[in-house]
Amino acid sequence: MTDLISSAPALAAAATHPDPAFPRFHPRPAHGWINDPNGVSYINGRYHVFFQFNPESARHHRIQWGHVSSPDLVHWDEHPVALRPQDGGPDEFGCWTGVVTDDGGVPTAAYSGVRGDGGHSQVVISRGSADLVSWEQDGHIAASMPDDGLVTAVRDPFIFHFNGKRYAMQGAGLANGHAALLLYTVEDMSDWKYQGIWLTTENPVAAAQTPAEIWECPQLVRVPSDEAASDGDDTWVMMFSLWLSGDDHEHANGVGHLIGSLAEDPSTGLPVFVPRSGGRSDLGRDFYAPQIVQLDSASSSGSESEPRALLWGWANEGPGRDGRRGRSQDEIDAAGWAGVLTHPRFLSVEDGALVVAPAPEVDAYRGSLAAGGASGVVDLPPFAEAIVTAGPDASAGEVRLVLAAGAERQVVFAGPLTEGEELRIFVDASLVEVYRTGSVATTLRAYPALGEEWILELPEGAAAEVWELKLPE
Repeated sequence: MTDLISSAPALAAAATHPDPAFPRFHPRPAHGWINDPNGVSYINGRYHVFFQFNPESARHHRIQWGHVSSPDLVHWDEHPVALRPQDGGPDEFGCWTGVVTDDGGVPTAAYSGVRGDGGHSQVVISRGSADLVSWEQDGHIAASMPDDGLVTAVRDPFIFHFNGKRYAMQGAGLANGHAALLLYTVEDMSDWKYQGIWLTTENPVAAAQTPAEIWECPQLVRVPSDEAASDGDDTWVMMFSLWLSGDDHEHANGVGHLIGSLAEDPSTGLPVFVPRSGGRSDLGRDFYAPQIVQLDSASSSGSESEPRALLWGWANEGPGRDGRRGRSQDEIDAAGWAGVLTHPRFLSVEDGALVVAPAPEVDAYRGSLAAGGASGVVDLPPFAEAIVTAGPDASAGEVRLVLAAGAERQVVFAGPLTEGEELRIFVDASLVEVYRTGSVATTLRAYPALGEEWILELPEGAAAEVWELKLPE
């Protein structure tokens, strides 16, 4: 059982946060910087989400691992810091991105330990208690930088299973300018065996769909699909955060994915990923570094159990992207916090394309119905969910989510809506998530000024149901 003596409800305190831009329905500490979700796992009956965390300021520095957990994806508890940089250790500059896995009944973290602000990192292992609240950090290194002059940067380990075997991969950048994946066999969590460069942007599908100089935060999961791959194998989604030099947390290329199949090479016995398509994994400019947990065993191809893959992403603060009003660094410093994690999202493939949908558990945040069958211009509460549908006579206009005060207006989101489509829009203070039927999500940040209110502008023939969000008992 999770040690709730050293924990606290993560969402109840958000309602009294002094910053009106602070989210109330997305768990995070009241102060400090957060970025990448890490160690996303379901162990001993609880969902665990760790995250990059600096409790000292609203800036990225000497990163630790924060930690929240939930039995149901609705009620969240905030736990003490899980991992901290160790003076003189392989992670003395920061405990960067990694995963948590169940290693023979022992929760085990594998993360990028960094000694300095460069591209070099090592995979560091830490063992946790059964409730994942207490962690033993002895600085054990499971994998170092490869002895390969072509590999110039490595980070962000991820573990996956295939054909009854455990593997790991890391994102990398190469001296020739290509992004790459490195493959490892992991019979022993404390000693990873490097197998070489696994995939690069020299692959034409990868080059077109996931262009980057470094593939950060690589993910590989089996997902439900409405059509089997041509060879009858399961459908796998590989996802990357697309790092470019000079990004400085702006991440212009965002997050991309590849859809393909996984097979065993008969000569080496190692898995081979063959991408057949791909695209952007989120259409917003404020989404980066997602992590996905495989909620079932992907140990064998053709398993009768349907795979389930659950994703969290990071929505970062910023100076204002795509014409939206943002926050300056001085404003972020004054607020004392930065970064939000998205709602949990399920992944699937339909008609050959990635589909992203909010976990059905977030329905529990619906409070009173604020509007039913509304059309035209619709007022939204400051914390709201709206479902917008197009009737058979809908015009070819756009749905717009707007921040307005008198004649002043800022369009935060605008997108088309055709017959049969549905938009599901969540507004949580400064975080906006838009989910479209049969598509990926759009994640955005926007900061309501004093006197501004959220409104929906609907095209003719479209209708909206609106709920005010409320924490359940």
